Amino acid sequence: MGEEAEIQIKYEGYIKKQEEQASRMQKLEHKQLPASLPYEEVKGLRIEAKQKLKKIRPETLGQASRISGVNPADISVLMIYLESKKRGEEDGN
Repeated sequence: MGEEAEIQIKYEGYIKKQEEQASRMQKLEHKQLPASLPYEEVKGLRIEAKQKLKKIRPETLGQASRISGVNPADISVLMIYLESKKRGEEDGN
């Protein structure tokens, strides 16, 4: 077995995990944030994240994820908030 094949086998799980993470990040890049999103009303979003997001007003979750002071947990909270709002609109609320 060649050295390259050994490396491939040895790191296969790690490489797959990194590819999945890159795929998730790519999806975030295009997930639009409403310009009028009321960050102060988003439960679970940290105060620092609310302040930064309100000031900068990113257009996408990808942009929001690169703001200093906005962590992955804040991005998850935003994703859940957006999904709940989307479902509410689909249900007629």
